[in-house]
Amino acid sequence: MRVPMTEYLFIDLDSERWLCRICGQDLGDARGNYKEGTLVYDRDPREIHPPILDPERYEFTFSPDPDFCRILEFCCPQCGTQIEAEYLPPGHPPTVDMIWDIDSLREKWEASGDNAEVVVNYGPNENAVTDFTARFESTGSHSHSPADS
Repeated sequence: MRVPMTEYLFIDLDSERWLCRICGQDLGDARGNYKEGTLVYDRDPREIHPPILDPERYEFTFSPDPDFCRILEFCCPQCGTQIEAEYLPPGHPPTVDMIWDIDSLREKWEASGDNAEVVVNYGPNENAVTDFTARFESTGSHSHSPADS
């Protein structure tokens, strides 16, 4: 069973692997960091946020200083889809932004009997579902659905 985790990432619960949602490329162990399976482009932040003021005349130009900031873009090595981007200080390793309890995730989806790819309706070429009520809340727990307001 494949579970959409972000707009561009699946977790395949059968193989316990991260997959690109565009091309299906294997990006690594789902118990680890998917970023290790991507291509990384270390960008000069001035390419993305060009100076607003003339850097010859002003010290501060509203553009990030590359001595203090870098932008990492993580892309699928097969199709080139940008999966994630993050701003970091130079020399800082990529962050680990998701750690999942794969066994619990598998157990809950199997118990629900639902197809995760249909239920989790967001991603490439899809319209996002506006009701983000948790699918696995136990009875008596709180809810953030508009009906409870």
